[in-house]
Amino acid sequence: MTTTRAAAGVLAVPVVPRARRTRSVLIYLAYAWLIAVVGMAVFASLLPLAPHITAVGTPHQGPQWGSLELSMGTDYLGRSIFSRAVHGAQVSLVVGICAGLIGFLVGGLLGMLAGYFGGRLDAVVRLLTDAMLAFPPLILLMALSSILTPSLGTLLMGLTLLVIPTFVRLARANTMAWSAREFVLAARNMGAGHRPILLKEILPNVLPSLGAYLPIVMAALIVAEGSLSFLGLGIPPPTPSWGGMINDGKDAITDTPHMVLMPALVIFLTVFSLNLAGDHLRRRFDRTLHD
Repeated sequence: MTTTRAAAGVLAVPVVPRARRTRSVLIYLAYAWLIAVVGMAVFASLLPLAPHITAVGTPHQGPQWGSLELSMGTDYLGRSIFSRAVHGAQVSLVVGICAGLIGFLVGGLLGMLAGYFGGRLDAVVRLLTDAMLAFPPLILLMALSSILTPSLGTLLMGLTLLVIPTFVRLARANTMAWSAREFVLAARNMGAGHRPILLKEILPNVLPSLGAYLPIVMAALIVAEGSLSFLGLGIPPPTPSWGGMINDGKDAITDTPHMVLMPALVIFLTVFSLNLAGDHLRRRFDRTLHD
C-alpha cells in the first residue's frame, strides 16, 4: 500500500500516538480532601454534630468508633474534637481564602503595572516590596496582634500584607517576560493602547501563573494562622481554630496525644493537599513550562 501511494504521488503521513499524561492517585485524593473540608466548613450547621462549646463526653476521652462526634475523641472539657475541627475549618479557610484572594488581586495588579510601565512606578513598587519582604513575617504578625485586638480582621490584615509582595514579584516578572513577546509588540505597533494590551494580551498569560500559585499561598496562610493561634495571638476563645486546638492539648500531650495529633493531622492533610493542587495546576496551566 505504501508503494502504491508513493507511486500515485501521495505522501504517507506518519501517525504519532497521543502522549498520555499519567496522573497520580494523590492528586485525586487531595482534591477529594479539599472538597470534603470546604463542604463540612460551609455546611457545619447542618451536620449532625453537637455545638463546639457543648460537652459530649468525659474529658480527655480517646477516639471512639461508631460515633461521629467521638471519632476524634474529646478535649479537656469533654467537647467533641471533630466538631471543633469542623468549625475551626471555617476560620482557617476564611483566613486562607480571603487573605490569599486579596493578595492575589492587589499584588497581581501592582506587579502587572510595575512590570509593564517600568520607570519610577517600577522603582517605587520594587522598593516597597523589598522592604516588606525584608521584615520577618512572624515578627510582623506578632506585632500586629499585640498592638491591635486579636480578631479575624486583624489576622486578615496581617496575613494579606505578607502575601502581597510575593504576588507583586511573580506578576511583575511574568509581565516583563510577556511584554517582550512578538504578539505584544505587534499589538503596540498596530496602535493598541496600554489598557487593551494589558487586559487582552498580557493578563490572560499572567493569570494562569498567579492562579496556580494561589493554593500554595493559601497553604502557607493556614500554617501562619495556626502558628498565631498556637501562640495565643489568633482568634480568641471560645471560637475554635486548628492552631488553638493544638495549643489547648499541648500540656496533656503525654497522656492524651490525640488532642494534639488530630488537629495537627487535619492541618497537615489540608496543607499537603493544597500544595499538591498548586503543583498540578501549575503543570496544567502555566504556559511558561510548555513554551
